[in-house]
Amino acid sequence: MRGALIEAAGREILSWPGVSSEVMGGAGRSGFRVPPATVYRFGRRQLGHIHDTGTADITFPRKVHDELISEGKAIPHPAGFDGVVSYRIRDPEDVPNAVELFRKGYELAKASAERRKALQAGRIADGGFVRKRRGHGN
Repeated sequence: MRGALIEAAGREILSWPGVSSEVMGGAGRSGFRVPPATVYRFGRRQLGHIHDTGTADITFPRKVHDELISEGKAIPHPAGFDGVVSYRIRDPEDVPNAVELFRKGYELAKASAERRKALQAGRIADGGFVRKRRGHGN
């Protein structure tokens, strides 16, 4: 059942423009085992991943991270990674909540990419690389 829940969340996340996924094998180091996971990216930026155990780990700016935890929408990552929240997908009603967290990360990543694109366009225009058209009477 857990696999079907993870797949349902993944299908929704992958339906958003610009999102891709890749499978990350499990690893172990210092006696700590990391279960395999599907990583979701927006462009080159990792939004987060869902382990085959059903635990979703999603990265956020510190302020958003802290808000999500204080509101009870997520828990701190068990290994204490900065800016990473975790959410466990165990039951069908957990899927929309996990997707909502990924959606929040997606919207933040998309807004950041749009700001970066606008800033780069502004630099090009300010740097004289874009020829400005003259209107009538100039």
